[in-house]
Amino acid sequence: MKSYNYGKQYLDKTDCNAVLKTLKSPFLTCGPKVQEFERAICRYTGAKYCVAVNSATSGLHIAMLAAGIGPGDEVITSPITFLASANCARYVGADVKFADILPHTANIDPKEIKKRLTSKTKAIVPVHFAGQSCDMEAICDLVKNRRKKVYIIEDAAHAIGSEYKGSKVGSCKYSDMTVFSFHPVKTITCGEGGAVTTNSKELYQKLLAYRSHGSHHTEDWKYDMVELGFNYRMTDIQAALGISQLKKLDKFKKRRREIVAYYNKYLGLKHLEEETFSNACFHLYPVLVRARKEIYHAARKIGLNLQVHYIPVHLQPYYRKLGYKKGDYPYAEDYYAHCISLPLYYGLTQADLKEIVKRIKTLV
Repeated sequence: MKSYNYGKQYLDKTDCNAVLKTLKSPFLTCGPKVQEFERAICRYTGAKYCVAVNSATSGLHIAMLAAGIGPGDEVITSPITFLASANCARYVGADVKFADILPHTANIDPKEIKKRLTSKTKAIVPVHFAGQSCDMEAICDLVKNRRKKVYIIEDAAHAIGSEYKGSKVGSCKYSDMTVFSFHPVKTITCGEGGAVTTNSKELYQKLLAYRSHGSHHTEDWKYDMVELGFNYRMTDIQAALGISQLKKLDKFKKRRREIVAYYNKYLGLKHLEEETFSNACFHLYPVLVRARKEIYHAARKIGLNLQVHYIPVHLQPYYRKLGYKKGDYPYAEDYYAHCISLPLYYGLTQADLKEIVKRIKTLV
């Protein structure tokens, strides 16, 4: 029996050849491929600047540092996300404030963000869950006329290739920075890796410094360490794969949307809705079911390795110690109680989809 995971990378000969060519080149890291990848991301998204890093988590961390966020500041994000969206604020000593989600999209609700804005708010981290953009214009409007600068840092780990109101996610039209992930289950992969885009030269220069030990070269062998930075650099090997994968992104997006449309038509299960402002490159296809735990285990017995995205961050033991508790964000908790993600990746054929739907229908 053929088995299916919820996500899977797609690599072809051009990807392998790109990596092999770099392996045979003089540079395995700190070479020309990283800058080439950064320029390619800028061309695709429309952003002025890009800094490639070794993971989206690293990207979120240096975005916090570049924004000058620290102790005494508050950062607002969604409870339905991977841990890094909130942890990045804790890395720099800031407090995390969660805002509940919209039940029909599982994206953060701008009205809930508004309720949590205070004089201490220094940043908002909207998470483009499952690949669909949050309502960025509405979020941007919340902080437009505030006396104190509030940074908007998009967590677009799920959303490379997605669009919001005709603009590519990552263009930073309604934000200060956008962070992408290139983990193997994402739409394009570098093996591991991430990137931060911005239109601010000042933020760009800070991101560059924080990525590489807080230093920059001045002349000859000389370099100045201006901040306490980190080794968050991407290798040329990863960048070579990323360049090759990025060329296939539109093809990947088209297929992912076709798969979502097929599931919507033939499964008949409750699923997340796409907003009119959205043209998403879907990363996940969560459905909402009863008896989720039983379905999860039964699915594995018939070759469906499904996943749950995500346990609400505020219910994690670490955040409970900070005072969060069950019942704080009812829409997020209700979503978590019923969600399970079905297989969604480029390599699925029509025969695969037919078989997956057939197996799912034996479970629900």
